[in-house]
Amino acid sequence: MIIYNETVIVEEGTHTAWLAWLQQTQLPAIMATGHFKQYNILNVMDSPNEGITYCVQYHADKLEDVEAYFNNHLDNFQAQQQQRFENKLVMFSTLMQTVPTIY
Repeated sequence: MIIYNETVIVEEGTHTAWLAWLQQTQLPAIMATGHFKQYNILNVMDSPNEGITYCVQYHADKLEDVEAYFNNHLDNFQAQQQQRFENKLVMFSTLMQTVPTIY
C-alpha cells in the first residue's frame, strides 16, 4: 500500500475552522478523484511546533494512483487550501510504502 501523507501545522486560532473545511469540503473532493481508497486524519500529540499539527494520510493501492493524483489534482487542492488559509498554516508532504510484516 502507498500512503501519501500531508503534515499540516495550523495556527491555534484557525485549526477548528481548517479542520471543519478539510472534513466537509476538501476531503470529499479529493476522495471523489478516485485515486485513493481511504484516508486518516491524525493529530500529532507531541509536536514541537507552535500551533496544532495534523497528518492527513491518503491510502492508495498503487504508486500510479498517487502519481495520477499528483499530475492532475495536487496543485489545485494545495492552492485552494493556501488561498483559504493564507499565512495560517504550513504544510509538507511525504510519500511512503507499507512494509510487509514477517512472522
